[in-house]
Amino acid sequence: MVRKFKTADYPSMLKQSVLIEECLPANHLARFVVEEIAALDLREIYSAYGPKGGMAIAPEILLGLLFYGYATGVFSSREIERSTYESIPFRYVGGNFHPDHDSIAYFRTRFLVQIEGLFVQVLERAVACQVIPLEDISIDGTKIHADASKSKAVSHKRLGEIQEQLAQEVEELEAMIQSVEATAQPLDIASEIDRRRQQLAHLASAQQVLTQRAQERYEQEQGVYTAQLADRAAYTERTGQNPRGKVPLPPFLSFRARTNTTSQILNRGS
Repeated sequence: MVRKFKTADYPSMLKQSVLIEECLPANHLARFVVEEIAALDLREIYSAYGPKGGMAIAPEILLGLLFYGYATGVFSSREIERSTYESIPFRYVGGNFHPDHDSIAYFRTRFLVQIEGLFVQVLERAVACQVIPLEDISIDGTKIHADASKSKAVSHKRLGEIQEQLAQEVEELEAMIQSVEATAQPLDIASEIDRRRQQLAHLASAQQVLTQRAQERYEQEQGVYTAQLADRAAYTERTGQNPRGKVPLPPFLSFRARTNTTSQILNRGS
């Protein structure tokens, strides 16, 4: 009896429709960010936009992408742009828009002061709603005492301490993000294509070695398989009975179907 396996139909998967609502449970951080930003007062940011010009992406969307990036460790504007295509939570927060990294970086720089203050508000709400545990907020390894997070009635003094700490956390985070953005190099298309072609060339060489090794191993295993079949046939002829044990399976030649894949890609790009 041959063992059966569940296999994936990847071409069909690529055409499958997905409900974002099913991918993001009610308590998902992406939903929280969208809801909280909708409740913020953004009049100061809106007032900075001129009455004329092309249709701009709403500040709520850009803020949402920045905040969700902050919360999930995605700081680079290029990574945020890429995530609006590849990540369902980012795609949801972005409203199915895909602002380019220059727009994201410019928005962050232009409204840095406002963003820091708004981010503190979102963090305060996240702590209050226990989306982010209070004891997880730390600066230089100094965490707010966990007992404070167990009480819903936080004193005004304690709330002030928390706000100051969150503000300092945001400032340090912004400094780190500015460093990430400053070191991000623009993509040189020609160099990138050349680099990838070199990688493909190395891959083609490696595949040739692997294919040769696979062929040698296959020939060795084929010799063993042929000898086993001959032994079983001789036993049956001598005794008139089938030998015990499973019938040996023929060897499988790996890399057979993939031998020319990389060379085809290289030739196609020539």
